[in-house]
Amino acid sequence: MWIGWIEFDILLGDVRSLKEKRSVIRPLLAELSRRTEAAVAEVGAQDLHRRTMLGASVVAAHASHVRDVLDQAERLLAEQHPEITVLSARRGLHSSED
Repeated sequence: MWIGWIEFDILLGDVRSLKEKRSVIRPLLAELSRRTEAAVAEVGAQDLHRRTMLGASVVAAHASHVRDVLDQAERLLAEQHPEITVLSARRGLHSSED
């Protein structure tokens, strides 16, 4: 079994309040979950209105599938959402035998 995760540090566009932030983040999380079938959540910077940390995780039988899903999530945020800026992406991959 392989377990992979990716964490995105994101700068949001023209967001002036935490309420506006939620209206931007909710659709991003829903789209990431739907299109990658990964578990996704806001994992940091909840109290900052122009920044967020989003995380996605995947469990699969093969490491290549985990990498493909994480790559797909990164492409989705970086290429298909010009209203946000992905400042960094950190990832990890572990086997159940580690």
